Amino acid sequence: MPSSTPARTIARWLLGGAMVFAGLSHLFWARKEFQAQVPDWTGRVMDKDGVVVASGVVEIMLGAALVALPRELSRVGAILAAFYVAIFPGNIEQYTKGKKGFGLDDGRSRLIRLFFQPVLVVGALWSTRTPKP
Repeated sequence: MPSSTPARTIARWLLGGAMVFAGLSHLFWARKEFQAQVPDWTGRVMDKDGVVVASGVVEIMLGAALVALPRELSRVGAILAAFYVAIFPGNIEQYTKGKKGFGLDDGRSRLIRLFFQPVLVVGALWSTRTPKP
């Protein structure tokens, strides 16, 4: 039985590359943009820049794991899906508080963005599942 299908492999590699790119952008060129998306309540635990740096490192690790750990794909996919769920409150806060960032400067665009997070969760799970015979 194949460990994956070509479509799942391509999706996984694209997702992995996007995660590494997003993680690097957290650490370097888009740090301020990402700070605007960190929920205000996280300030009780860690400053916003710390959250951005930590999540950037996690994104790089998860993106690399999607490509480099083929024997652990279902586990990596589940962790990545959980990560997407964990960062969703930031997207909700960006919408509810009208925070600007990444060109999302109106309520409509911020609302539309909310519907892409479930797509990422499903994509993480689908691309890392072994196909049934």
